[in-house]
Amino acid sequence: MTIRLRMTGVHKTYGQTPALRGVDLELRVGEVHALVGENGAGKSTLMKILSGAEQPDAGSMLLDGGAYRPKGPQVARQHGVVMVYQELAVCPELSVEANVLLGQESIRGGFLQKSTDRERVRAAFHELGHPEIDPRAPVARLNPASRQVVEIARALLTDVKLLVLDEPTSALSQEDASRLFDLVRRLKARGVTVVYISHFLEEIEAVANRFTVLRDGQQAGCGKVGEVSRDRIIEMMVGRTVAEQYPHTPHTMGEAVLEITDLCGDPLPAGVSFALRRGEILGIAGIVGSGRTELLRAIYGLDPVRSGTVKVGTGVNSLATPANRIAQGIGMLSEDRKSEGLALEMSIADNVTLSRLGRGFLSRSRLTTSVSKVLAQFEVKYHDQSQSVGELSGGNQQKVALGRLFHQQADILFLDEPTKGVDVGSKAEIYRQIETAAAAGKAVIVVSSYLPELFGVCDTLSVMCRGKLTAPRSVREWTPESIIAAATGG
Repeated sequence: MTIRLRMTGVHKTYGQTPALRGVDLELRVGEVHALVGENGAGKSTLMKILSGAEQPDAGSMLLDGGAYRPKGPQVARQHGVVMVYQELAVCPELSVEANVLLGQESIRGGFLQKSTDRERVRAAFHELGHPEIDPRAPVARLNPASRQVVEIARALLTDVKLLVLDEPTSALSQEDASRLFDLVRRLKARGVTVVYISHFLEEIEAVANRFTVLRDGQQAGCGKVGEVSRDRIIEMMVGRTVAEQYPHTPHTMGEAVLEITDLCGDPLPAGVSFALRRGEILGIAGIVGSGRTELLRAIYGLDPVRSGTVKVGTGVNSLATPANRIAQGIGMLSEDRKSEGLALEMSIADNVTLSRLGRGFLSRSRLTTSVSKVLAQFEVKYHDQSQSVGELSGGNQQKVALGRLFHQQADILFLDEPTKGVDVGSKAEIYRQIETAAAAGKAVIVVSSYLPELFGVCDTLSVMCRGKLTAPRSVREWTPESIIAAATGG
């Protein structure tokens, strides 16, 4: 196949920290090429260099056989190279049309050609298989999947040759992810080269032709998808054999520590009852919008409750607040770590200790020691405890957010999408900590959209549908098909 892009010996250093160390990458015309690796492996840095957002310290690039070194994203776009970031770069207050056309408006005789541009936008959405998106609608009204299509439509107007999608399904439902895969296949069919960055190996197997693995800023392997086993790819990513993706620590279930009776929120949940036992890992499945997150937030005191009771231990607390729940030994990990799970501008140490500072005078040395233990327990990669947590990779941020609950010494853990946006190696470590917590007698609720995670980690499983929760059953009594049926009201 014809080579679209060849990167050779690319180096990039930030201060004293090498991000890329002589990386080679070859992309072909009309292929979907998966770029995989743990958080901090260098994937984003390499793609920022490709898209002109960063400049390499050394190395060369050839695009369609010619020398290529863009001085900025706009120059890269002029060459047909576009990157769609995980954090979408759209202007919510502007219309869909304005977002797609930004910097690409048609001008004739000094006047904007609005009718011509609107037809260009409609044609782009029609080609992408989304004619239902109204160019005049504000982007703020669109769901995450449609906002992503807006970014890709913008790329189509530049006559895109090479499109980079960075974790494109991180905020999408399964149905929207499936539609995205169809869109990627259509782009491939028209000769567009797509670089697909994802932590989900099953997605890569579904959509990609070839893959390249980065580890510690270097290429750790490459090959054709389907010819290399998933275990081998994981081994390339983490640098060691992952014999078991879901490590198990023996644990037994005891008495009930949390009892929910007819809990109704505003508007969700809708009459939920269940009991959580000591040493139990209870998984909650369901489609986006089913009320899983709302259930945890209502119990924790973040969302209003219209009726029902929450019994923690031996007492019933009708006036629930997060402070009361923390005092009762409940810790909660939000699914949105950037907005709710972490204070990104604060230090790593401050984030770990936010839920439990202790009383009286603070001993800085004791605080430093306790934080060090938590960070070592979760194998967090960091330079200094005073470092801003926002400077860490996504996986290490998630570990810090989880570490806060362990420093809090919570006995009941609410974990909402605990491995969202986390690489394979970090996932295995998080699963190990969940198992260890259960073995220590803690009770855990895991809300997840990733069925293999629920089957691999949980003892019992419930399914949420339209605000109602099925009775918990042993995870062995469920199948993926029965979960989907229950989640969709079947």
